[in-house]
Amino acid sequence: MRPINILPALTAALLWSAAAQATEAASAPPRDPNGTFTFQWENDAFAATDRYYSNGVQFSWLSPSAPPSAMENAADLFGFFLGPDSQRRWGLSLGHTIYTPEETATPTPDPTDRPYAAWLFGAVSLVSYDDDVLNTIELQLGTVGPSALGEEVQNNFHDLIGDNHAEGWDHQIKDEFGANLIFDRKWRAISLTGPRTGLGLDLTPSATLSLGNVATYVAGGLMLRLGQNLESDFGAPRIRPALAGTAFYDKREGFGWYVFAGVEGRAVLRDIFLDGNTFEDSPHVDKQTIVGDAQLGASVFFGATRITYSYVIRSEEFEGQDGLSRFGSASVSWSF
Repeated sequence: MRPINILPALTAALLWSAAAQATEAASAPPRDPNGTFTFQWENDAFAATDRYYSNGVQFSWLSPSAPPSAMENAADLFGFFLGPDSQRRWGLSLGHTIYTPEETATPTPDPTDRPYAAWLFGAVSLVSYDDDVLNTIELQLGTVGPSALGEEVQNNFHDLIGDNHAEGWDHQIKDEFGANLIFDRKWRAISLTGPRTGLGLDLTPSATLSLGNVATYVAGGLMLRLGQNLESDFGAPRIRPALAGTAFYDKREGFGWYVFAGVEGRAVLRDIFLDGNTFEDSPHVDKQTIVGDAQLGASVFFGATRITYSYVIRSEEFEGQDGLSRFGSASVSWSF
């Protein structure tokens, strides 16, 4: 019986392993030493309306792609989702959103219209990504009700711009501590770049799961982008619930731009702004279980700055709603 020569097989296995590791390393973007600060503003005034989702503001910061060891250890707890071989960032956010009925001039709101509500929250997030996949875990903690200061923010701003007060805030949903845990994954299903022009196109599906007493839903979305240096981010940032891109961008490419169109559908199990308080009786309406967003926009980044704008159309969110919601979303990011 002739002995089996295992050297060729062992050599081939080692070469295959080395090639696989090289390919994996090549797919990971280089470490980015810059953190990113982003300011976002969403308002229905961009669509010349003043109802439903009335205003949203969020300040966020994301770390460089080499976070401290304590955050790396925290990320390891979610290794099953974030993945072990990607760049990682961690971030902090502070946000505020306001919801009002269609008619805001009467002190006693229509009980069949959307309730007055506000959401004041802070968030911590972990982000893991390579050139093709972006994973995000975000924990939001905050309050709804009068302590969220919706009346003060809206009416003081209306004083500033010379607009009428919203008169029905005495009938908003009540104070309640809120918590949401959000898992989000995006992946570039198609990514094409012209060899001469540098003009690129990508198609990015997304899947989102949100769990909490404020918002519990499952979402799926799709984003199409056309422009240059699309690898710098995964799309324009948005305030959730939304087809959100990335609060960070990688400025290593210098200059870039893109136009985009996207859609997202959500199956909503819980929406405190429509269902009312969890353990107390409060204003509420019958929500729609399926809600969809469509958005168009553009983004440009140069040096340390990225500027984006999105126009959003949202389907009816509750029974008896008078038509679609429309609002704009603008953001400015600084990488430093």
